[in-house]
Amino acid sequence: MTFGWLRRWWVIGAALALAAALTGAFALRGAGSACAAGRATSGKATFYTDIGGNCSYPTAPSDGLWVALAPAEYDSGAACGGYLDVKGPDGSVRVKVVDQCPPCETGHIDLSREAFERIADPVLGIVPVSYSTVANPKTPAMSFRIKEGASAYWFAVLVDNTGNALRKVEAKGPGGSYRAAHQEDYNYWLIDSGIGSGPFSIRVTDVRGRSVTATGITMSPGKTQTPGVRLGGGGTGVPEKKKVSPKPTPKPTPSASPTPTVAPSATVAAEPTGVVVGAAEARLGSRCD
Repeated sequence: MTFGWLRRWWVIGAALALAAALTGAFALRGAGSACAAGRATSGKATFYTDIGGNCSYPTAPSDGLWVALAPAEYDSGAACGGYLDVKGPDGSVRVKVVDQCPPCETGHIDLSREAFERIADPVLGIVPVSYSTVANPKTPAMSFRIKEGASAYWFAVLVDNTGNALRKVEAKGPGGSYRAAHQEDYNYWLIDSGIGSGPFSIRVTDVRGRSVTATGITMSPGKTQTPGVRLGGGGTGVPEKKKVSPKPTPKPTPSASPTPTVAPSATVAAEPTGVVVGAAEARLGSRCD
């Protein structure tokens, strides 16, 4: 896969030199992690067109709106799949994290050209921006891609359209139990010893604690599979079940004792009718964390 970051470094360097000559150096205020939704980071933005992507997504976002982050913010792939709201001189844009920008320092984001055009004139090359992580953006249905070379003895999966960045991926084969995968910096989640030949159940948890399970994922290396589940807001996904406290079953009201019947020759008190109160059984659903 071609990442194009060497070419990007030349473009960024030229843009920085031009910006310094025209406008002076940028002062970064509060540059750092953009993980906290709503907490804006002030910095600067450039743009590039050589989409490849350290996050390993097989295709670029269909809207052409993406971003590459500095190594500290890319965080060895942990930021992949999240979204940023970016505000520039002429507007704002929402972009998906798909790549790393090795020569960028913290606070410097590298946008797609289409995204840059939403916030500034591309002639400028580099502009001051503020940006923040988006919480629970709406996305298409999630997709799962088993990596080329995977087998019953080496499991690797790429999960896309999660909306938020992921915190945990677990998987199991038929009759097995869930095992935690570890994320590589190229954004595949691996179980080095494998979990069999499938089909697999894959449980995904994002950084905001939402979980969803996809079932029936087959050992089909290089093929994108879309089982119809969602994490990123809206949609018709199949989220993990939550525990729900049962509603109490009302007890039946006891029947009153019947009024005694008076016979013509004598007064006889009838035996009262007995009352049976049934006990309700409560059933709880289960949650897989």
